[in-house]
Amino acid sequence: MRRAVRRRPVTTPVIGAVRVDRRTKNLVKRLLPGEIAVIDHADLDRVAADAMIDAGVAAVVNAAPSLTGRYPNGGPLALVEAGVPLIDDVGADVMSQLTEGVAIRIEKGEIWVGDELVGKGLVLTRDEVESRMEEARAAIGVELERFAENTLEFIRREARDAFEPVELPPLRTKFKGRHALVVVRGHDYRSDLRALRHYIREYRPVLIGVDGGADALLEVGLVPEVIIGDFDSVSKRAIDTGAELVHHVHVDGRAPGRDALAQWGVPYHEFVMDGTSEDVAMILAYEAGAQLIVAVGTHATMVEFLDKGRKGMSSTFLTRLRLGPLLVDAKGVNRLYEGRMRRRDIALLVLAALAAVVAMVWVSPSLHVFLDGIRFTLRDIWRSISNQL
Repeated sequence: MRRAVRRRPVTTPVIGAVRVDRRTKNLVKRLLPGEIAVIDHADLDRVAADAMIDAGVAAVVNAAPSLTGRYPNGGPLALVEAGVPLIDDVGADVMSQLTEGVAIRIEKGEIWVGDELVGKGLVLTRDEVESRMEEARAAIGVELERFAENTLEFIRREARDAFEPVELPPLRTKFKGRHALVVVRGHDYRSDLRALRHYIREYRPVLIGVDGGADALLEVGLVPEVIIGDFDSVSKRAIDTGAELVHHVHVDGRAPGRDALAQWGVPYHEFVMDGTSEDVAMILAYEAGAQLIVAVGTHATMVEFLDKGRKGMSSTFLTRLRLGPLLVDAKGVNRLYEGRMRRRDIALLVLAALAAVVAMVWVSPSLHVFLDGIRFTLRDIWRSISNQL
């Protein structure tokens, strides 16, 4: 559940210890409530912003521009709507001038360590963020053109490999004939999982957590059957659930999660394939024979594609081409499922109607007269038979 963040005027000083990291994903793991995040994240995406809000961040200092104008990324708006001060475009030097854990004071965009001014940026307001997003929407055609060019180039280089048969790891989990639920800790994953609870209860899909998606399943009381990814954002608690672990290894030999898995001392499989981990999870379910693949928290809109970066966009594009109609978004499943009348629901409705009819008849005076007539008739017949005997 997201923490409620108290809104404060932008002129109110913010004091707290800092967490410094160029990779926001790594910083969030160490971030404690009330601390200040110091990042270097151009075009701050909404998933990263949501993670910092959930961690209880007091303020965010960004060395880079949070909105470059390439596209209307949603991270800055999420922060300011949550009442988190965002000090923008402070400059790269701040990353080396601030030491992890040091206490700083932020006032009117200025960053102070004791009596020393170490940096200054623009305090982004909601009006400023919305104005920049509107400008980015107007200019997004340039980025879409780059997206198309990059995707075509990626297809020319890798389309053949993308549709080649793959060698699956020897999993004990059976996919054939079942649905698969691929969960990424991305946009709206909590609301999607809540909306799908009846679907999950009825169909019992294979639950696949992509890195932190395994923890997303645990948040709502579900246990992943398979965890796949780089293992850079999954908790030990999720690892210890007994799920089958699949390490995503890239074709060029990069295996970012191998050291962590070895340190944990847990058995795991390796799955060699290029692309993002969420794409690889979908391909795994598809090739293993899943009847339907439902995506939770994955990237689906153009802004979400742009959040991923160009290489990730192209990988996702080809994955969706490969899976075709077998892949559906969680929101679509929920809308269809809400409108579907199940046989169990129909049976319960009929039983409820019959119970109401019986209750109405039972309290009716005419029914009691009718039943008394039957009772007296049967009594007279019985007396007649007894006299003859």
